[in-house]
Amino acid sequence: MSGCKKPRAVANPLESTITTPSERILKECHDLYIDNDNGLVKIAESLGVRLLPPRKKIIVMIMGNHSAGKSSFINWYVEEHIQKTGVAIETQGFTFITSGRKRESLTGNATLHLYPHFRPLLEFKGVTDYLSAEISTSKQKKFSLVTFVDTPGLVDGDMVYPFDVNCAITSFGEQADLIFVFFDPMGQALCKRTLNIVEKLSEKCGDKLRFYLSKADEAGRETDRQRVMMQIVQELCRRPGLNKCGFEMPTIYIPNPQKGVVVYLWDWIPEDWQIMFVIIFSTACYFMFFLAKYFARQGSKTLTKREKKKLAEYSDYIQDVVKSKKNLSHMTETSNP
Repeated sequence: MSGCKKPRAVANPLESTITTPSERILKECHDLYIDNDNGLVKIAESLGVRLLPPRKKIIVMIMGNHSAGKSSFINWYVEEHIQKTGVAIETQGFTFITSGRKRESLTGNATLHLYPHFRPLLEFKGVTDYLSAEISTSKQKKFSLVTFVDTPGLVDGDMVYPFDVNCAITSFGEQADLIFVFFDPMGQALCKRTLNIVEKLSEKCGDKLRFYLSKADEAGRETDRQRVMMQIVQELCRRPGLNKCGFEMPTIYIPNPQKGVVVYLWDWIPEDWQIMFVIIFSTACYFMFFLAKYFARQGSKTLTKREKKKLAEYSDYIQDVVKSKKNLSHMTETSNP
């Protein structure tokens, strides 16, 4: 029996203690393809077929109009400030955000070498110059199993992109495993360019699409949020391939630590109760001020009439006696050098 017992190092390899079951399963599936002797890639080559191994991580592409909260969502998920955020169009290219052993930044062809599935993007002139990868050491949430693709912010009008952004995003979506579409309720929710790309993606990979109303805390009251959502859903359902039953669009928002508690409280107070809240709050503030003033007066000691009379006598004595003697002494010193 002792000869059949496996050594501890074999029974519990080090790799199993530093990876999750999901990571090990994905790695084993990947190894089935890349095995040098009996791997599926090797077998496909012998048959004259080009085969790529499955990716070790799920690739989630996030698209939407500019300032829709795409980069903010990624930073929140990773819990690291990787992508720039702001009102301006911060993301002008495609950025892969993935986990690794050390913090690195890659650009252009180095990114395509890391993600060979996306080599068809080379047919789009100019895309390579706006392609990058950010490798983070974060282990938050399930980031070790996910690779995000942050896409250019979409706008209507005369905005000129350095490449065919519509076709490039569509190509990215075909290669990704999931596509998150963020709709910003503040002004650009019905961006025509975004809707056109979504319509094109729904024709080729509609099962990957997931829709979200981002920045839900900035949409106003619940009635305002519902109205914006209805407008977006109605516009989407007019597009071929998207007019289906059971359309879902959850609302999300990223907590902002710089936003005060009072602002959050005010946002969640029903509109009919706001005037009453102001009255009650003002009354409470006045009452607290009155109590503070009362206790401050109680804390300071008030002189009695006898004490005030005694203090006045001391003052008169200093002015009439002490001060006159001081002046006389000074005159004597000056006359007798």
